[in-house]
Amino acid sequence: MTVQRMDHVGVVVDDLAAAIEFFADLGLEPQGETSVEGRWVDRIVGLEGVQADIAMMQTPDGNSRLELVKFHSPSHPGDNGHAPANAPGIRHLTFAVDDVDAVVARLQARGAELVGELEQYEDIFRLCYLRGPAGIIIELAERLG
Repeated sequence: MTVQRMDHVGVVVDDLAAAIEFFADLGLEPQGETSVEGRWVDRIVGLEGVQADIAMMQTPDGNSRLELVKFHSPSHPGDNGHAPANAPGIRHLTFAVDDVDAVVARLQARGAELVGELEQYEDIFRLCYLRGPAGIIIELAERLG
């Protein structure tokens, strides 16, 4: 048996409401929110005393989902929310957009900051990295032509 599809990417955030607003401004559609706790969650994630709120967001085409998670307990050991783009681990999420300038302006109004600069790659893409809630790096890609 092989993988059927990638279902979603989970991202832990410190402010769930702000993250939902940020990704809604990006164009993702809220799919629902819930709270989880109990031994079954503890066993899945390998932690004790888990209490978390979860929000699912979906891309407009319905093909990709993002799970935003706010853990209330247990507490985490530290903050690596501003790791650079070359640090090991998942470093960024990429979204295809129609108008990168408009999306950058909209997200900057929400507090997102450019990591580097908005650049053009040949005659193919306009690209940039933005840092959003919880230090998440978002790459925006506008296909040209």
